[in-house]
Amino acid sequence: MRSNKNKAENIFMILISTVLAAMGIICTAVKLSDINIKSDIDILAAEMAFPTGDTEYIDIPPESSVQADESAVTADSSEISSKPESSTVNSKHEENKKESSDDFEASDTTERELEQYKQKHDGEEQYPVYEFTITEGNESYKNIQIKNTSSTDIDIKKELESKLGFEMENTDEPQVLIYHTHTSESFLPYDTGYFYESFYPRTTDTSQNICAVGEEISKQLNKAGIKTIHDTTLHDYPSYNGAYDRSYATVSKYIEKYPSIKVTLDIHRDGIGTDTQKSKPVFTVNGKKAAQIMILSGYNYDDSEEFSDWEYNLRFALRIQQKANEMYPDMVRPLNFSDFMYNMNVNTGSLLIEMGAESNTIEEVRYSGYLLGKVLAEVLKK
Repeated sequence: MRSNKNKAENIFMILISTVLAAMGIICTAVKLSDINIKSDIDILAAEMAFPTGDTEYIDIPPESSVQADESAVTADSSEISSKPESSTVNSKHEENKKESSDDFEASDTTERELEQYKQKHDGEEQYPVYEFTITEGNESYKNIQIKNTSSTDIDIKKELESKLGFEMENTDEPQVLIYHTHTSESFLPYDTGYFYESFYPRTTDTSQNICAVGEEISKQLNKAGIKTIHDTTLHDYPSYNGAYDRSYATVSKYIEKYPSIKVTLDIHRDGIGTDTQKSKPVFTVNGKKAAQIMILSGYNYDDSEEFSDWEYNLRFALRIQQKANEMYPDMVRPLNFSDFMYNMNVNTGSLLIEMGAESNTIEEVRYSGYLLGKVLAEVLKK
């Protein structure tokens, strides 16, 4: 009898030990899984694609919140000979309190569209899209954050107080040129939280690529009375190589024909992630999701004579950064200031701006273009 009791106790202890061991293994696996996921997200959120197509990884502070106006001008560089006639990883999406206008032409997704989208990609692998918001750089002044990786130091306060390299005029002549070196850059069609394995973020359809964003910016500037030309020349198709040379030639032709042009904006989008997971920079305005933008301004690190006026671009960039943060908090990622030029030598009001990333939706980046147009109008108005 005693022997049977001991056997029962031993079996019971073995069962308890087995259960505890299994629980330990499960907890450890979950913990390791969490670590790996967080690491992947951190890497994705820190990756930035340069306009050349190269990528780099940047450190993110652990607490970082990682209708058409008929006066708008849209043109292809082949039409320059004709004078244009009158014609935008973080789960805590902070709600902007700034009221926005209701004239943005939103394109709401229908259930039928989503169903057709899924049917089109039936059988394909799905990969995750993570969201993040980056608001902290490695240098700051008041509400301005900068990611300075250049070979020089900058005095943000001094640059903000210094004069711009141009002065806007009361004129009907074009004063702003919007163009796209990588014209075919495109986005995800819908906000589903994933992308399909066949996703290819380039298209010549100007309603779906970066041109749609440039059009929103142009609309708002023209609406504000700032005559703007939007060029939609395909500089990166059929050949990607040499795109910057071709876009430089396009901009030069416009400036030669219209000396009144003071601002040239090369509008791009970023690329953040890998073939199996991506991240997109987002923020919200009155509950509507938009893509964070990043302004790039270059430093003349090799003392090139053709880029001796680089500081004027930086001043312009800082003013846009400042105004964007006032109007739409979290709209801008830290201003990217580094040793590059990227056609910013064409005049003293030249910048490159990244509108979201390839994994943002076309609706999110169009909305950001609309908002940026309003910010630029405030910065540029006479």
